[in-house]
Amino acid sequence: MKNTFYQSFWRTHFYAALFITPLLISLTLSGIGFLFYTNVENQLYDKYFFGESGKTEVQSIDEAVKLAEESYAGYKTNKIIELEEPYNTRLTMKNADGKEKYVFLDDHNQIIGGQDAGYTFANIMRNAHSSLFIGGTVVNYLVELAACWAIFLLFSGIYMTFKAKLLKKTKQTNKRQKSRKFHALIGTIITIPMLVIIFTGLPWSAFMGKYIYQASQDHPSFGTPLLQQQPPTSDVSEIPWATRQETPPTSDSGHAAHHGMANMGFVANPNQLSVEKLQHEIDAMNISKPYAIIYPTSEDGVYTVAKSSNTGVTGLDVSPYDETTMYFDQYSGKYIDKVGYEDYGILAKWFTWGIPLHEGHLFGWPNKLINLLVCLAFLVVIVWGFRTWLLRKKQGILSAPPKISQKVSIPFIFFMIILGILMPLFGLSLIAVVLVELIINLVSKNKFAKKEVN
Repeated sequence: MKNTFYQSFWRTHFYAALFITPLLISLTLSGIGFLFYTNVENQLYDKYFFGESGKTEVQSIDEAVKLAEESYAGYKTNKIIELEEPYNTRLTMKNADGKEKYVFLDDHNQIIGGQDAGYTFANIMRNAHSSLFIGGTVVNYLVELAACWAIFLLFSGIYMTFKAKLLKKTKQTNKRQKSRKFHALIGTIITIPMLVIIFTGLPWSAFMGKYIYQASQDHPSFGTPLLQQQPPTSDVSEIPWATRQETPPTSDSGHAAHHGMANMGFVANPNQLSVEKLQHEIDAMNISKPYAIIYPTSEDGVYTVAKSSNTGVTGLDVSPYDETTMYFDQYSGKYIDKVGYEDYGILAKWFTWGIPLHEGHLFGWPNKLINLLVCLAFLVVIVWGFRTWLLRKKQGILSAPPKISQKVSIPFIFFMIILGILMPLFGLSLIAVVLVELIINLVSKNKFAKKEVN
């Protein structure tokens, strides 16, 4: 039974590694790239981030927004990002097709230039990491599936390492045994940090992430506070009576991002308070930069001022403790309410700490360095696992671990069921693997039976 248990892990470990290795390499390399997006962007976009327009005339932020929308026809501003010195102000603009542009303003609120959001280094690395540049539900599921099977590889690798006593000192070893031992040693060292990196990335996943997010929404005391899910409304009585009965303007609201900081559609409301006056309210409350001002998306919507620990925007991230979402009436600029880190449930706090930890900016350079070392070590584990197989592989055949002659052990089945429940997409893929295995066995038996008859 014990030998069957080990063989089950070994064979499944081998095939899982064989099929998902290309995806794991892609995810790891793009993850390394994203670790350093702020450093790279500070150099690549030096002109936009820190440059001057050359114009000495000072204009208001609202005049700058209007000019930007005239300069980039079809685009409307839905977010203004105010950053600490020496960073310039950044406008996020979106058109009817959902395409985004970033426009940068100097300290005189004059336009320096703009860039297509989809082609910035951070967004290229993010797209490569999350959807392999292809996008779509199937690809997103495939990426998540690779992460799930990576968890199985780590657990099964740990079991086989200690079961076979691979780390025990031996006097005589050949190349394959040395390679196998090195593969097991590095894998054992990085198992815990690698599991942390994988699990802190799950909130973004297509399948499991959806249920994590839904659980956060359905249980406010455990996840996202109700106020953040259902923001307050502005006082529409401040709209002039003559225009109050007119059809309110509409806009397309983007899908809610982490903590409601989506790039939502802009509402062209002539009665809306200017951003300049809103900023006076913000300054009066001593709200420090960096923060994002998000436009209302309906007639009774509010201005949202947000400080987040996981924006993915160079210069915008703050400490998890400082994460805050504030709401202001869009007509009077009056402060309405706020949601801070202290109001979050345990699941929302996990997002707040886990995501910047995953991205490598929770505690500065040490975080980046640790993540980098773990990722590089993971690549070494992959390479050495492949090398170990090649040293064992016989020419012309796959040299997979031997088929299990007896029935699969009950402990192995229980283990896989538990993982399948914890990671539903993994469980579904496991059912598919079992069905394929059964079909192959049936075909093999039929062929063997026909040969016997002949």
